[in-house]
Order: sequence, then structure tokens, then C-alpha cells
Amino acid sequence: MRGKMPVTATAVAVAAGVVAAGWPVVVAPAADKGPSTRTVLAGTLGDRRWETPKPGSYTVPKPAPDGLPAVLSRIETQDKVVFLTIDDGYEYDPEFVRLVRAEKVPILTFLTTTYVKGQGQYFWALRNAGSQMENHTVGHPNMAQLAPEAQKKQICDASATIETAYGRRPTMFRPPFGSYNETTRKMAGECGIKSILLWSAEFYNGTSGPGVGFNGFARGDGGKGFKPGDIVLMHYRKGLAEQFRTILGWIREQGYRPAAVENYLPRSLGGNAPDPAPAKP
Repeated sequence: MRGKMPVTATAVAVAAGVVAAGWPVVVAPAADKGPSTRTVLAGTLGDRRWETPKPGSYTVPKPAPDGLPAVLSRIETQDKVVFLTIDDGYEYDPEFVRLVRAEKVPILTFLTTTYVKGQGQYFWALRNAGSQMENHTVGHPNMAQLAPEAQKKQICDASATIETAYGRRPTMFRPPFGSYNETTRKMAGECGIKSILLWSAEFYNGTSGPGVGFNGFARGDGGKGFKPGDIVLMHYRKGLAEQFRTILGWIREQGYRPAAVENYLPRSLGGNAPDPAPAKP
């Protein structure tokens, strides 16, 4: 794929420190006689509301028959939408936050919580820009190689950190490297996870992918370009803002748009959409 769409980032993200209770530390000037900064910011700290899909435009994902978190890698939809998801969090690019806010692009962050230390305000800014913080473990291990209790600790501790810092407990989990087993699903469920979100395509932003080179794009099914309902994997890497401009250009070039995957998932799977009514006997 080719082409980039230049974007002028004009909005400035809110970037403030985080106290233990999860509220950004804001100090107003002593001479300020107007409303407190905390009052002014309160309206921006709520989650941004993204467009919801039209009923009947997609197939609502179903819970897993065994009652454990369902495993999903794409959404069956007629809409030309893709879902941008970004993993880890060990690079902090303020320009990326400004870009997401200016372009009003839905993303979903799968946060490895070891990277929150010292950089919690960066993810606050992303949360304010509209990205939910979902679970990507504490330390990014290969989950399928861990004992049950070790898996549970990785997931539950990460959820606890995210809930404390950002005010919402994760409902979705992405196992590092896409590696999981039935024990992972069981432990995730015990930690309050309702779905395991994998991916159908990867943008190797800031790195090289097998057979696609640096900043290459690859589909899991071996095809080319985007397909409706693709869940696209990216990572927080150096130069993310420019890499994000690149993939936005590709998406628009092919007549697609980014959408919020959480609005296509029913509440039973950790999303915002209503669950389908039970079938009549």
C-alpha cells in the first residue's frame, strides 16, 4: 500500500500527573479568580463518545458457549470500518496524542502496566482523547508458558492498576504475542475480563514485519489491503504520530474509516452495545 495523508495537529492534549486516586494533579495560579482548573477540566475527563453502528449493519459477536471470555479477531460487518488497536506503551509521543485529538480517531489501547510508572499522565491524555485502557498484562510475558496463578496475577494486577489510575476496570484482554490457552481464558474471566481481542491484520509501525519490510502491513489471511471489520494491531513505538498519519492515509485511500470496536461489542463481551434479545422459544 502507498500514500500518506498529511494531518495538521492543532489540539493540545491534557497531560497532567496522576495521584493515587487517579485524579490529575492540577495547580491553578494563585491570582486566578475564576472557576478552578479542576472545575474547568472536569468536562474533558469523561470518555469521548464515538459513533455507534446502525442496527443490522453488523453481526453482534456472541458469548463463548463455555462461559469463558470469547476470543475475537475481527467483527463481521457491512460497514467499511477498521478498528485501530495499539499495544504496550513504552514510547511516549505527545504529537500522537495531539493528532488523535485533532483527527478525532477512535483507538483502543492495550496497556502493559509496567510502562505506566512515571508516565501515567501520558495515558491520562490518551484516555481523555477517547481511548479506553484495556489489559495487556503487567510485564508482557508469553502467557501460555505460565502456570495458572502466574497468569492470573499478570491479568488481575494489570486490571487493578488500570482501574486505580484511570477510573475504569478493563473488560478486554490481549495476550502478548497472541499467545494464550484455556487456562488464560479461565484466569482472565476470574479477573473480570469478558473478551479476548486478537487481530486480523498488523501494521508493523516502527519495525519490520515478515515479508513486508519496515512499516509494512500484513493480513493474517495473506490477503491485501483492508477488509470490513478488521482489527488492526499497532504498537506504541518511536515516531508513532507519523506512522499513524501513514495508516490513516491508507485507510482513507481505500474508502474506509476507523471506528470504535467497543461500540460493536455487546455488554456481555465488555463493549457498549446492547446484548441481543434472547431468541423466542
